[in-house]
Amino acid sequence: MLKKLVVIATTITLCLTAAVSFAEDRASKADAEKMVKKAAKAIKDKGDAVYKDITAPAKTYVDKDLYIVVYDMNGKCLAHGQNAKQVGRDLIGLKDADGKEFVKERVDLAKSKKTFWQDYKFTDPLTKQTLPKQMYCEQSGKVIVCGGVYKQ
Repeated sequence: MLKKLVVIATTITLCLTAAVSFAEDRASKADAEKMVKKAAKAIKDKGDAVYKDITAPAKTYVDKDLYIVVYDMNGKCLAHGQNAKQVGRDLIGLKDADGKEFVKERVDLAKSKKTFWQDYKFTDPLTKQTLPKQMYCEQSGKVIVCGGVYKQ
């Protein structure tokens, strides 16, 4: 019986350690809001030049699994903190793993709301797995600035 209790306690400890480690590697919803506001302010103050900073390998606008993406109001990607190949592409028809046109939904939401959270699924840059993601976005002038967090 004691042996079983030791095994159970060890298993629980390992699970808790893994959960804490996962949390430490992840940005929070508050981090996403703060990063989006920082990027939106920089775009407002400095203009399009900030798009290069967002997309650059220096990763000024990246923290853990959090990165910034900027779209115009038609779904064209202007900056992408994880995938520079997306910049300049019309992503309005891009679908997630469930077939949801999340960029179209994002553009539609930005046309009716100044700020919003959106749920969809996307590839996590840390694990390379498709996970549920919550994206915080702000409509700022003629662009949509977004940053999201992954849920496991």
